Amino acid sequence: MPTTLCPTCQRPVEWSEQFPWRPFCSERCKMVDFGAWITERHVIPSDSAEEPTDFDNEDDLDER
Repeated sequence: MPTTLCPTCQRPVEWSEQFPWRPFCSERCKMVDFGAWITERHVIPSDSAEEPTDFDNEDDLDER
C-alpha cells in the first residue's frame, strides 16, 4: 500500500480504508490543520492584494 506523511505530525499514513482521515493520521490531526486554516495560520499566497468586498451597502450592488 502507498504511504504518505501526515501533514500535521509527519507520522506515516497508509493510503487505505484503515485511515479514514487520510492524508491525516487521525481526526485530531485533521482538526488541528482545519483550525490553522480558520485562524489564517495557513494561507494560499496570492499575487494580487485585493481588498475584501463589503456587500452590506446596497448602493454597491449592480442595479439590474
